[in-house]
Amino acid sequence: MSAAAPAVALGLKANWKQFGLLVLINAFVGGMVGIERTVVPLIGAEEFGVASTTLVVSFIVSFGVVKACANLVSGQLADTWGRKRVLILGWLFGVPVPFIIIWAPSWGWIVAANALLGINQGFAWSMTVIMKVDLVGPKSRGLAVGLNEFAGYLAVGVTAFLTGYLASRYGLRPVPIYLGVGYAILGAALSFLLVRDTREHVRLELANHPKAASPLSFREIFMLTSFGNRNLFAASQAGLVNNLNDGMSWGLFPLFFVANGLGVERIGILKAVYPAVWGIFQVATGPLSDRWGRKGLIVAGMWVQAAGLLTTAMTRDFSWWLLASLLLGLGTAMVYPSLIAAVSDASHPSWRARSLSVYRFWRDLGYAIGALSAGLIADFFGFAAAIGSVAALTFLSGAIVAIAMRETGVAVPFPAPGDG
Repeated sequence: MSAAAPAVALGLKANWKQFGLLVLINAFVGGMVGIERTVVPLIGAEEFGVASTTLVVSFIVSFGVVKACANLVSGQLADTWGRKRVLILGWLFGVPVPFIIIWAPSWGWIVAANALLGINQGFAWSMTVIMKVDLVGPKSRGLAVGLNEFAGYLAVGVTAFLTGYLASRYGLRPVPIYLGVGYAILGAALSFLLVRDTREHVRLELANHPKAASPLSFREIFMLTSFGNRNLFAASQAGLVNNLNDGMSWGLFPLFFVANGLGVERIGILKAVYPAVWGIFQVATGPLSDRWGRKGLIVAGMWVQAAGLLTTAMTRDFSWWLLASLLLGLGTAMVYPSLIAAVSDASHPSWRARSLSVYRFWRDLGYAIGALSAGLIADFFGFAAAIGSVAALTFLSGAIVAIAMRETGVAVPFPAPGDG
């Protein structure tokens, strides 16, 4: 007689083992990005002699464009193939990345490695978010997203610090990149051996949920999430600008700090503080968005980020840059889980994964737009002008959320096409 399938229930308490496993896996996903935050821009400038800032940040452009496109299809694949299969597929693309960076004979190989990393992040990180939201149900989305992003970005920060430390002692390659080899192997193994799919949890939520008026096509969901609903539009543009400033800081900050006399170990500290604060504070800001609502945290967070960027551009001292990194991390922690939760609130469970994939498409396209535009501005007008321009854009994005988004908490009526 075959064993009965385990009972399916929604909630963190009922699913804590799988939830905790996915938190750990997302730490490895974040660590894959962390290996690049400090050393890869310096590899381009110092090892390969790339003089143009725009060309140095080209690895972020390839990462951002590919990750955005991977995000766009990840929700559809998750609904048709299953969440676990897409997660494993993401790791299959991620495993070669650290090896390519270690052995790359030219800058073009680094750019290609980041295209693979974009697929890894688009599939693997998307699935860890979607699966956690599936597991906990509608009451704790902010908490679920906060814990997911806490693990991922704390790992980014810790790894950025470790790679800076290792690079100051052993050089930019290969020793700092060995961390990525470990992350990739462990993440892929755990995903394949221990993760269970969560589509049954979605079916349970749907059984206790009003049905959507009519099935929506992917095109309708894309338009609705991008422009058709004011909450979804406000979240999408804020997500794009948030990652636009992150892409700029990823590519430009190490070069800016080096140009002002900072060594690679201290650059590693600054590059670690920002994502570490971002990660740690999401443990608080995610649940607070469940209690206080999403809008206020998003608006305030965008404006705190703008203050951090402006402080970086206007000062030339490590202590001020450290304060700016703290502000940038705190502001992003306020914004990141609140935006994902806001999109989940405004999406019916039957198309939530696809709506989140559209939001994440726009959000991560910001990496490419931010790196490319900031690189061009820096080449013509200098680093400070590029950073200051992005600060102004970040403030404007927060103002758009303040005007356009309706504060609805978690009890959001699901919009139909054309609902403004």
